[in-house]
Amino acid sequence: MSDLAAKRGAVPAAKKALFLVFHIGSERYALKATEVAEVLPRLPLKPIAHAPAWVAGIFAHRGALVPVIDLSALTFGAPAQARTSTRLVLVNYQPSAEVESRWLGLVLEQATDTLRCDPAEFQPYGLDNRQAPYLGPVREDARGLMQWIGVSDLLTDDVRALLFSAELSV
Repeated sequence: MSDLAAKRGAVPAAKKALFLVFHIGSERYALKATEVAEVLPRLPLKPIAHAPAWVAGIFAHRGALVPVIDLSALTFGAPAQARTSTRLVLVNYQPSAEVESRWLGLVLEQATDTLRCDPAEFQPYGLDNRQAPYLGPVREDARGLMQWIGVSDLLTDDVRALLFSAELSV
């Protein structure tokens, strides 16, 4: 029997999703690939005065000003290390269905791998972390735990208002 015939007769596989895997220090995290618009090399950024320390700055990209946050600084208070594998990842940030999606840049360390798995493999970890609602469920594999980052929960209302001011345009 050919491989194609065997696949046709097989039980359908669980619905799998693609994730971009990255690190914060030695810990692994994942973003759902459907939320990722583009992966860029680390670029020079213009700092934003009076913004929280984890706001890395802004840059112009394809006619739009894109605010950038350093996810390592947001999560653990230490900026991402400048490595060749540190990337600037553009995500489609949409905090709610009523708000138009906008680009948000994330500085991510070692953002070079992907993972295809069933999203149901990520399970709640039992903590109510209200200070970091973007820290989602975890998945265990042979290398330890990996945590799913919820893009829509990354910014508080105050920071969202600062970064996505109506007057920002190129």
